[in-house]
Amino acid sequence: MPDHISAAAARRIALSAQGLAEPRPAGPVARRHVRAVVNRLGLLQIDSVSVLARAHYLPLFSRLGPYSRDLLDEAAWGAKPRMLFEYWAHEASLLPVSMQPLLRWRMRRAAAFEGCYGELAAFARERAGYVDQVHAEVASRGPLVSSDLEGPRGAGGWWGWSDAKRALEFLFWSGRLTTATRRGFERVYDLPERVLPSAVLAAPTPEPAEAHRELLRLAATALGVATASDLRDYFRLDPADAKPRIAELVEMGELTEVTVEGWGPSAYLHRAARRPRKVEARALLAPFDPLVWERPRAERLFGFRYRLEIYTPAAKRQHGYYVLPFLLGDRLVARVDLKANRAAGVLHVLAAHAEPHAPPNTPASLAEELRCMAAWLGLERVEAAPSGDLAARLAAELRAIPV
Repeated sequence: MPDHISAAAARRIALSAQGLAEPRPAGPVARRHVRAVVNRLGLLQIDSVSVLARAHYLPLFSRLGPYSRDLLDEAAWGAKPRMLFEYWAHEASLLPVSMQPLLRWRMRRAAAFEGCYGELAAFARERAGYVDQVHAEVASRGPLVSSDLEGPRGAGGWWGWSDAKRALEFLFWSGRLTTATRRGFERVYDLPERVLPSAVLAAPTPEPAEAHRELLRLAATALGVATASDLRDYFRLDPADAKPRIAELVEMGELTEVTVEGWGPSAYLHRAARRPRKVEARALLAPFDPLVWERPRAERLFGFRYRLEIYTPAAKRQHGYYVLPFLLGDRLVARVDLKANRAAGVLHVLAAHAEPHAPPNTPASLAEELRCMAAWLGLERVEAAPSGDLAARLAAELRAIPV
């Protein structure tokens, strides 16, 4: 019979695997700390919403505390040798450059018009000559953005992309181009051989089955304990690609089949997963943090129903526009709708809600973490609006903390 794991133990295993069970660095955060977190997580999801901070910066703050965002910018788009690269993993992501060979199968499928957006694949198939012309332009002229290339702009429709942008995105998806840097948040495209380390490009290309197995192994390491669906979702693998590879990892002893209290489906425990008896965490988690990005998993782990309400009409939102769960100990105890007002130097808490099991120290601990986040973002103060059942107590704690 599979081993049985309690719900509380599963939470602690998951938090440990995600690097949230360890104290933050005592001194200044350095490049090595950033590297360690990204290697542990396997990727950072990129998202365009910047109401608080770009999504890829927040998981590092959750685990390291205040750090210079220049460290991540340099790792991803600056100093050589490049530490990170952009590609489609769990949506658009930053990943260690060493993982590039593991994703070549996805690039090859895209080149064969498979596994990427249907309209993008149809465009690339129909306009293959134009796509090759765009690639030649980048090769001859160097790093380019879509506006550097001539061509009609989209008029509404499919994201309003120009033909040049569609060609560049297909070339990116198929691995013929990569991201050299970003201007604001606009992707600047270049040839991989001018961006990525030569040793990475020279590394052998694994067979797809081998790459899928390694990606599942990395997912299992980052999750600690997970269902088959959790493992697949981490790098967005198809069930047909993942199922036999999970079975192989079990046979190899890398994964052990377990049952988890309240989960229902069987789960898998990674052989290196730590089982801490206690977790003393304190962190605000981005909507795209890998601890919570798969909403059914967050509900199974924490009894925490979490939905991103950005696209929900304001009048119908339950908790707010950009809501961050608050982790205290080994539970998600509250959620706050945050907005950075950079012009006024204020971190606005537009709403604050407590979970039913939130301990008495939740408002004080949350106030401290919000102060810490505000300082990291270069904001002078935190202001809480009177919305949500935690708002009044949080506002009182914020007033009690010296600026």
